[in-house]
Amino acid sequence: QVQLVESGGGLVQAGGSLRLSCAASGRTFSRYAMGWFRQAPGKEREFVASISWSGGYTYTADSVKGRFTISRDNAKNTVYLQMNSLKPEDTAVYYCAADKGDGLGYRRGDFGSWGQGTQVTVSS
Repeated sequence: QVQLVESGGGLVQAGGSLRLSCAASGRTFSRYAMGWFRQAPGKEREFVASISWSGGYTYTADSVKGRFTISRDNAKNTVYLQMNSLKPEDTAVYYCAADKGDGLGYRRGDFGSWGQGTQVTVSS
């Protein structure tokens, strides 16, 4: 099992940027793909981006493509989500998740461990 702790959320104006971090412990971090999801009030949790164990492959949802970038630093057991050109519709709780294996997942069922989430609020 892996423990995940997100940080970096907050309040930002539309057009601004934030970088989320997710620190992992308890499992060999570098062997597993990682992902970010988000959940807005009253909506389903949705996929944002995922990254392979090596960092060489990424998969990003169309809704954030070109604005959000996922990356990882295996030496620091940390995965990041750089969010630029933020929009009010990006407002949500953002969750970090560890894939069950080394595949580049995008479905909730592909991920076995979840963080507690960090709130991102984008004002218009």
